[in-house]
Amino acid sequence: MFHFLLYIQPTWKYRLVNKAAVPILVDYFRLEPWEQELLEWDESYPSISASRIDAAYQALIRGILSNSRNTISRDDIDDITDVESNYRFVRKYFAFHWYVYVFIIRIIGMNPPLREFKYFLKNFKVKRKNIFSQPKKISEYFLSFKSSLLQESPLISIVIPTLNRYPYLRDALSDLEKQSYKCFEVIIADQSDPIQEQFYEDWKFPIKLIKQKEKALWLARNQCIRNAKGKYLLFYDDDSRVDSDWIEQHIRCLDYFKSSISAGVTHTLVGHGLSPKEGYFHLSDTFDTGNAMVERIVFEKIGLFDRQFEKQRMGDGEFGLRAQLAGFNAISNPYAKRIHLKVETGGLREMGSWDALRPKNLLAPRPVPSVLYFIRKYFGNAAARYYLIQNIPRSIIPYEFKKSKGLKWLSWVLGPFILPFIIISVLRS
Repeated sequence: MFHFLLYIQPTWKYRLVNKAAVPILVDYFRLEPWEQELLEWDESYPSISASRIDAAYQALIRGILSNSRNTISRDDIDDITDVESNYRFVRKYFAFHWYVYVFIIRIIGMNPPLREFKYFLKNFKVKRKNIFSQPKKISEYFLSFKSSLLQESPLISIVIPTLNRYPYLRDALSDLEKQSYKCFEVIIADQSDPIQEQFYEDWKFPIKLIKQKEKALWLARNQCIRNAKGKYLLFYDDDSRVDSDWIEQHIRCLDYFKSSISAGVTHTLVGHGLSPKEGYFHLSDTFDTGNAMVERIVFEKIGLFDRQFEKQRMGDGEFGLRAQLAGFNAISNPYAKRIHLKVETGGLREMGSWDALRPKNLLAPRPVPSVLYFIRKYFGNAAARYYLIQNIPRSIIPYEFKKSKGLKWLSWVLGPFILPFIIISVLRS
């Protein structure tokens, strides 16, 4: 990939997995003509290698998946490090403030200033491309695909950890009663205090209840996995709502793409909605344990969730990256949707943070320590520093306003006034 992605997307997992056991970058010259039409071959790069990786990046974002006939040879996958190509790449695909940000980072990093200024100016007038404007359309998905896996009716084990959320869990289970696909069991690890056993009576599907004294999310999910009988495990949150074809769409996705992971999309009522990229199939950037179906073989090969993330964040992201590095592609599935209510009580909300960056206490570790553990373990210290530079200033914005562009800029203004508190929080993390 292009080296400057380190500055902009320091924890983007495809900076790591492009040389994994199953390569994911496609070769423009090996694509079908209709697939090439979805991409733009850019001859303005100083080398054909840069042009190939640019096209491969477009394909990755736009949902053209790799296979045995179109993958770039692993011997040909090298990081594009020349400065001119990298400035052109950033200018094409990222907002202008990122272009300026990279230039400042490069100057602060003691790179030759005249060279940096030369290529910064040379690519200044390059027009930004909307990389989401022409995604791959898979019309036959609904129009003609007949899923043999769906007809086989494999047992699906639905995994739900819950903690003091019975009113919301009732709605979540009610949505399961309405599913068009009926061959499933529900495994619930209940950590509530007290546990209301009568709540689990009289549902229209089998429920296996695990009563767990310790309030521990990843232990709960691991316990459910150990007790599940299904070949496929479907992860679900207790404060979620789904459509009646939710299970069916996950199965169809696994079958269509011959994949082991279907990563459903999530609309969060508090904080943010869906991004344009979540409207079509592509290799998923994330793994969300509130909406994902995983074949059991994945756990047999890479193990369960890492309890180093207990009572913290990024346990699902770490699992998703570990699976990808082991060669299991996760397909972002726009038809398996859920609404995440992100309620203020119960669950992780009782463990001290709204998300990875926003603890409830001003002096609490920021980001949540497990986030730095994850980044440093897989991406290294340099990536961790760039992550902090980008994310700590905007973390002072309340979670429900984090998508506000105006408040993002305001966070840089307000940041210096609370800098001592921020430094303490980061050092504690």
